[in-house]
Amino acid sequence: MHLADMSTSFLPIGRAETRRSGMAVPNTIKVPVPFDYVFPRGALCLGVEPVTDFDKRGQGDDQARDKDTGERLWVVKVLDLDPEAGKFGGSKEVKVKIAAPVQPVPPASKIPGYPPAVEFTDVTLTPYVDSQRCKGSGKCRARQAWSIRAGAMSEAADVKQAA
Repeated sequence: MHLADMSTSFLPIGRAETRRSGMAVPNTIKVPVPFDYVFPRGALCLGVEPVTDFDKRGQGDDQARDKDTGERLWVVKVLDLDPEAGKFGGSKEVKVKIAAPVQPVPPASKIPGYPPAVEFTDVTLTPYVDSQRCKGSGKCRARQAWSIRAGAMSEAADVKQAA
């Protein structure tokens, strides 16, 4: 065995080639998924608000910007209509980030008194470690979570009925 190969010989298949070629897995990976994968029963829009950049808080314009495009970031709060979404103490409210120069406007509701049904285009999921459950005393209950981003919001074609 050659000396240069010894440091990578114990890595899983594929990792040695990656290390030698200088390529690396990016820190953040955006996985494109269809809207129906994230919200199989649809979603209701609860509101849209700007994302605050806490490093700029107190300055004139403290809205966060997209790292790639520089556009303003908005968070759309939606209610996931999937009956499985609220299991195990989880929340059915989900936040979807959208980068846009102006605030996205939700469509008008088709049913008076209810939030409008919405769909998102160009949906991507980014995994991250949610360590909010780690309090420093005893076990850390960190978990893998997913950040949801979308290209745009539009009126839903239809709301799927629960089976």
